[in-house]
Amino acid sequence: MDPTRIAFERRGTGRPLVLLHGLGDRRQCWRAVTAGLVGEYEVVCVDLPGFGASPAPEPGDPYDVGTLTDALQGFCELHGLDRPHLAGNSLGGSVALELGVRGVAGSVTVFSPVGFSAGFSRSGIHAFGALTRLVARVPGPLKERIADSAPARALARAVLRGNPSTPEARSVRFGVGALEPGSPFVRMMPSVAEYAFTPRSLDCPVTIAWGDRDRTLSPSGAVCARRRVPHARMVSLIGSGHIPMADDPRTVADHIRWTCRTADRDRVLPG
Repeated sequence: MDPTRIAFERRGTGRPLVLLHGLGDRRQCWRAVTAGLVGEYEVVCVDLPGFGASPAPEPGDPYDVGTLTDALQGFCELHGLDRPHLAGNSLGGSVALELGVRGVAGSVTVFSPVGFSAGFSRSGIHAFGALTRLVARVPGPLKERIADSAPARALARAVLRGNPSTPEARSVRFGVGALEPGSPFVRMMPSVAEYAFTPRSLDCPVTIAWGDRDRTLSPSGAVCARRRVPHARMVSLIGSGHIPMADDPRTVADHIRWTCRTADRDRVLPG
């Protein structure tokens, strides 16, 4: 994947902070969070390859967590981002952790990262992947009608928001436009289902946060994350679902800032 074709927005001044979205999302999901960060950091919001305005790799080319990590490492090198702070949600969280393992990150803050599911939760991800491939074969107009139905909208609110009853959640629906045969979402889903973060050394401060109302990746994943990344600061996001940037952007910004400040403080300490 060509890092020169990765779309991004860059705002603020200070040490770089790169924000990575989840599967099927785009860089705009961080807008409410960046408002509280651009006064201290140069915030770089990225569209992962295949999403937003960043093109996907050619059909048949490798497309998985590893190749996304390669692309983002190349992106950081291309734009002179030397050990930036990294934060990511879901798929973007796993890419941020992998970059941390490679020594690319100054700090890592992740929200409900993929790669820590086990047992029933892992089976659910595989089932969702199979459902995704099935839905991709449904004609587009029918998919849109189903997504706009009351039951589908209720399910979308329950899956994608911590509190489905808020006024902000009323407009939430599944974006079925991405569910087409060969689309980036459908191509990436098997890799996400199979991916597991293996215990390896991260030599930077790490925060792993999980919404206690996450109905996409069970909060039980935090238990696995604690075992595999034992030095990480573990946080429960009360009232948040799988996309806490939408549920509680201020708290998300606070946790990113805490990890960044810890890394910057350690960086200037003597010895």
